[in-house]
Amino acid sequence: MTSPSAATAASSQKWTRKHLLGLEALSASEITLILDQAAEFKRLAAEGENKLSALAGTVVANLFFEPSTRTRTSFSLAAKRLSADTIDFTASGSSLVKGETFIDTARNIEAMGVSQVVVRHRTPGAPHLLAKHLNVSVLNAGDGTHEHPTQALLDILTIRERRGSLKGQTVALVGDIRHSRVARSNIWGRVSSSAARPPSFPNTSPNWVSRSRTISTPSSARSIASTCSAFNSSGNAARSFPRFANTPTCSA
Repeated sequence: MTSPSAATAASSQKWTRKHLLGLEALSASEITLILDQAAEFKRLAAEGENKLSALAGTVVANLFFEPSTRTRTSFSLAAKRLSADTIDFTASGSSLVKGETFIDTARNIEAMGVSQVVVRHRTPGAPHLLAKHLNVSVLNAGDGTHEHPTQALLDILTIRERRGSLKGQTVALVGDIRHSRVARSNIWGRVSSSAARPPSFPNTSPNWVSRSRTISTPSSARSIASTCSAFNSSGNAARSFPRFANTPTCSA
């Protein structure tokens, strides 16, 4: 049972970050804060409160530079259920085809009065790049093979609901782990994980994910370093993002 002092401390915890770019940088208490808030929203929805005022008066722009149905729709529905207005952007048919850059596109949409930007892009580090150039909050809806924090948070919430607690749980991540942004976010999510691949998959996983190896956010995994290119003013690979080097397919 939680002690009164612990309960008071938990209730006084506040979210202080401007962006949600990944789970790697979040503490266990920050992840717990998100899970607790999600659980409360879910409880209210189960009781028939399908329209809350948490984001009333704000505008959420969904910038999807990769095809998506479930994730984009989920973000739109979540924003609307919290009383936000939404803008849904897709790259096809936009001014990008006329040569407008990634950053300029986001800035133009920001200038329309948006409050938060949800971005999905095939290039690892794209949300981090936007966070450097925009004044509004940026939420990562999947960047290449780097991270997909909201999907991992949903996975962790489900485990907590089914098991009652994350403490002592070991989760098996089976598949093409090297190219799975959800798997990476799950590993960063403070869940002890055992990563494995079917025999038909090539043994090309990063050195911090190997067959039958138990992982609990090892310090060596935090050195995702070297070089990865994002965008310069013309939209080509040029800007260096050292943190994303061990993430495959990191060219723009």
